[in-house]
Amino acid sequence: MVKVYPTNDDLAKDFASEVIQKFDDASQLGKPFYLMLSGGNTPKLLFEYMAKFSRDKKCWDHVHLYWGDERCVPPEHPDSNFGMAKQTLLDHINIPAKNIHRIHGEDDPEKEAMRYAAELAAVPAFENGSPVFDLIMLGMGDDGHTVSIFPVNLFLMKSQKLCEVSSHPKTGQKRITVTGGVINQANKVVFLVTGKNKAVILAEILGKTNSYLNYPASHVHPEKGELNWLLDKDAAFFLDE
Repeated sequence: MVKVYPTNDDLAKDFASEVIQKFDDASQLGKPFYLMLSGGNTPKLLFEYMAKFSRDKKCWDHVHLYWGDERCVPPEHPDSNFGMAKQTLLDHINIPAKNIHRIHGEDDPEKEAMRYAAELAAVPAFENGSPVFDLIMLGMGDDGHTVSIFPVNLFLMKSQKLCEVSSHPKTGQKRITVTGGVINQANKVVFLVTGKNKAVILAEILGKTNSYLNYPASHVHPEKGELNWLLDKDAAFFLDE
C-alpha cells in the first residue's frame, strides 16, 4: 500500500494516531506490542505526535521499543537515534524502563552487535531464525538505504546474523544495524519517506525500474506481513510520471 499526504505534518499526525490506537488495542487485550523505531530526521515529528496523543495513557505499559539501527556514539550525542527518540518521545510518556531496549552506541561495536542480537533473540515471537515484530518503522535515505544497510553493503539484507556492524560509505562512521531477515519477518513494515531529494530513487523502487535492485529499501518484502509506504507530496513527486 502506498499513501501520499500533502505534508510531512499530515503524515506524522495520521500515522501517530494509528500507532497509538494499536497500543490501546494491545493494552485492552493485555498483550505486549513489539515496535522497532526508525532513526533519522523524518520520525522526529511523528514521535512528537505520538507523545502528544498518549501523554496520559497507560498503553505504554504493554509496548516494548527497539531500534533498527544506531550510530556508534553516546546517547547524549546529537547523532544518536536513541537520543533523538528520548528528547521527542521517551521523556514525555510513561513507559517502564525495562520496556526500552536501546542499542548501546557508546560500546564496542562488534560486542554490542552480539549483545543486541541476543536481546532481539529474546523477543517471544520467533520464526525462521528471526524475532517477529508487530511493527517496524523504516526510513529511506536519498541513496536508497534503510536502517544502516547501504548500497555498498547490500549483502547485509541477507546476513544470517540478526545484528551487524556497518559503516557510512562517505563518513566512515560506524553503525550497528539489524539485518534484512529481522525486517522481513515483521507482521507489518511501514516506510516513512519525505522530501523531494528522495523522489527519483523512490519512483525507481516503487516502479521497479532502472537499477532499483541496488537500493536496500527495494529488498524489504515481509514474508508473511504487510508493507506500507507513507509519503509526503514531495517524496511522491515522480510517482505519476
